[in-house]
Amino acid sequence: MNPAMNNLVISLAAMQVAKRVPFEDPQVLIYVRIAYVATQAVVLAVYYYVAQQIRKKNDQTVLKYVEPNAMNKDESKLVTTTVRDYDLGEVSKLVRAVYMGLAMMAFMHLYLNYTQPLFIQALMGLKTLYDAKPVSIHLLGKPAEGDLKRPFKVGGMFGAASDPQTDKAAIDEAEKRIGKKDD
Repeated sequence: MNPAMNNLVISLAAMQVAKRVPFEDPQVLIYVRIAYVATQAVVLAVYYYVAQQIRKKNDQTVLKYVEPNAMNKDESKLVTTTVRDYDLGEVSKLVRAVYMGLAMMAFMHLYLNYTQPLFIQALMGLKTLYDAKPVSIHLLGKPAEGDLKRPFKVGGMFGAASDPQTDKAAIDEAEKRIGKKDD
């Protein structure tokens, strides 16, 4: 099962459990808040540690791929980077996602007084951390093969995705297109 569907199943199960948690009890609410904040702090700390490991490895292997444009195939962009910069960019995206989640939770909990999402997001934060590809490579020590091969595949909700193209023909065609635009 792909990670998006897996997240959906875990969210639905967490919602069923959250219905049975007595959030009206101030003591329980404090514990849920502490669990949420602790989870987010752990996730951010792990991402920071992974970024440090990436910088320490300093893998300068060149990575070339064509990033597809969903709207216009002729607008696909050729990307030339290093493994180090690519991985740091991916970690940066993960950190931004955590901050966006924190902002949304702050709004939902403090302004709208919703408490169940705190419980659910505390669980989902750990699941997202486990699914993060840079964490799998640099912390868990898995080889960069298959699903962990760079550039990472971008999975859609139901398996529909426009994956980066790494084949030589696509890269050559993108280089020709860029050369024609420069003339």
